[in-house]
Amino acid sequence: METEYLNELFTVKDQVIVITGGGGILCGTMARGLAKAGAKIAVLDISLEAAQKVVDDITQAGGEAIALYADVLSKETLEKCATQVLEKFGTVDVLINGAGGNKKEATTTPELRFFDLPEDAFQWVFNLNFIGVLLPTQVFGRYMAEKGKGIILNIASINAIRPLTNIPAYSAAKAAVKNFTEWLAVHMSQNYSTQIRVNAIAPGFFLTNQNRFLLIDEKTGEMTPRGKTIIDHTPMGRYGDPEELMSTVIWLLSPGAKFVHGTTVIVDGGFAAFSGV
Repeated sequence: METEYLNELFTVKDQVIVITGGGGILCGTMARGLAKAGAKIAVLDISLEAAQKVVDDITQAGGEAIALYADVLSKETLEKCATQVLEKFGTVDVLINGAGGNKKEATTTPELRFFDLPEDAFQWVFNLNFIGVLLPTQVFGRYMAEKGKGIILNIASINAIRPLTNIPAYSAAKAAVKNFTEWLAVHMSQNYSTQIRVNAIAPGFFLTNQNRFLLIDEKTGEMTPRGKTIIDHTPMGRYGDPEELMSTVIWLLSPGAKFVHGTTVIVDGGFAAFSGV
């Protein structure tokens, strides 16, 4: 087997990759995996402690990374991060927009009807998941436009494909991320460079801090009825392991995907393909 050919096709070696939400479960896994593959990582998170923990894991394994405080809803903090990344690594090759999440106050329940959802909670979730993609893209995408080269990878969700009950703000925002991915791909190619690629991934169900309260009963540790329904509608019969996103992420950031542009790749164990019948 020509392993050298495969290595050239799917390499991310020496790429400078900025990851927002990099202190979280999914994006922390991406940061560690990409560093293991030879990339240089800037881990951005609103929790500097969480970002530093990921960076410590990377550096202890022999990789290169920095932890930076970033509020994805504050352009000022993002511009400061961009300056620090350029000072440290000299360039930005990739932006992964991974910051996001949900909150109970924006989730409908028998006690909290859709009609009574607090506007501020709904707005917070929508802004975090969509404006939190827009602003980092403006800051780091501007540099890519000036350089004439780069990759932007947005983290959408299976909610962008199949909206789920009870989480209207999150579902709407992730649908917006998918649409924005397609719009931005065309915009960057037509106005700046055909060597700037924009894609997204749509993870299915992976247990994270944001969705655990919906899927696992805090008192018993058992699956909630919603969690059981999800598993019953996932042909592979389980939640995903964050490591199972890595091959898709590496492919989309590598030369092997150089003609993949403006698409959203689903990684969901078959959930979106199953009608329930």
